[in-house]
Amino acid sequence: MLDRTADGQQQKVCIGEIIAAVGSRSFAPLLMLIGVLIASPLSGVPGFPTLGAIIVALVSGQMLVGRKHFWLPHWLLARSVPRQRMSEVIRWLRPSARFVDKLLKPRLAVMVNGPGRYMIALTCLLIAGAMPFLELIPFSSSAAGATLSAFGLALVSHDGALAALAYLVTGLTAWLLIAGLF
Repeated sequence: MLDRTADGQQQKVCIGEIIAAVGSRSFAPLLMLIGVLIASPLSGVPGFPTLGAIIVALVSGQMLVGRKHFWLPHWLLARSVPRQRMSEVIRWLRPSARFVDKLLKPRLAVMVNGPGRYMIALTCLLIAGAMPFLELIPFSSSAAGATLSAFGLALVSHDGALAALAYLVTGLTAWLLIAGLF
């Protein structure tokens, strides 16, 4: 889908075109992307985990209210990126995507469809609420970022087993944080 968007004739591609190409699956890639960024060394930059938490809260909130795709204001949808750059990014990501596709497969669908999807959104919203506090300890939000990435990847691949693993990591992280406070 994104390949066709990136291979058009125009010099630039609008964010709106990218979201339209992703369609109803736009929530999961956004969760995955923000999670990866928060899990990266960027989480040590003051304010970055909180900014990521705001975006995660917007994505999760829209999932909870039943939107079909991620809503952005028109002025942001009209923003564009060079088509050449987007093609390069897609080419760079393709080997990783193929590797992940071999590992993940649709299983335990109840964990990622219907009510399971809403539980993931609610859990991601709770994680987003905790992230500003995690920012007080440098790089501690990286675990939250990894979990958000796992939830996003579970939704993209319809892999409930990965969602179960993400729930396990969420619970373990919460337990460690609570135990560390007392």
